[in-house]
Amino acid sequence: MSGAIRNLILTGGIGHPFADAAPALADVLAEAGVVSTVTEDIEGGLQALGQGGFDLLTVYALRWRMLGNEKYAPHRERWAFSLSQEGRERLSSFVTGGGGLLGLHTALICFDDWPEWMDLLGGAWVWGRSAHPPRGSVTLVPTAKPHPLTAGLPPFALADEAYCDFDLAADVEPLATVASEGGKAWPALWTREAGRGRAVADTPGHDRAALEHPQHRRILTRAALWACRRPF
Repeated sequence: MSGAIRNLILTGGIGHPFADAAPALADVLAEAGVVSTVTEDIEGGLQALGQGGFDLLTVYALRWRMLGNEKYAPHRERWAFSLSQEGRERLSSFVTGGGGLLGLHTALICFDDWPEWMDLLGGAWVWGRSAHPPRGSVTLVPTAKPHPLTAGLPPFALADEAYCDFDLAADVEPLATVASEGGKAWPALWTREAGRGRAVADTPGHDRAALEHPQHRRILTRAALWACRRPF
């Protein structure tokens, strides 16, 4: 395979500067020859995905039902979301049919009423248990498992959120962990085969600065290429 990688970035949600960070993510991925289309219209984006022409789907969004806590009430009309059956089928068919999937940061929280999302991504937020310390200095440390995504990558610190206490599929072998200062380390990067497709989950990425960190951008560009079976 050769030529540019066509990527669809699904984004939007509360508590994160997606309007600034998602275009920055597109710029980072462009370094690897990835041409991205960015949209907050999840259903419309997946409809376009189903029509073909894309190699990679990136979920960098915070779109879930927003139940269980009234602090979300002011935001539900704009951002509460449940993926339609058609949207689920389009997303699943794209990945299992051979497309690449990059689930970044809040992707673990998305689509909370769709169990297959965890099957595709390999991990999922659990309301009432999953959490993260306040955003601050965190350290990402590659594990001993050899993989092209982390080859030659040293541990590095960045300002971000260290996600913890989420569900992880039993067959996932983490490629890196992340921890806040003095905190427990949790999986932060892993890969997954999904049918004929490949998925990468990467839990850092709160904002533009976290995405543009020199070592993190190496992971992101490698992840896009690996998910699409391109050399690097």
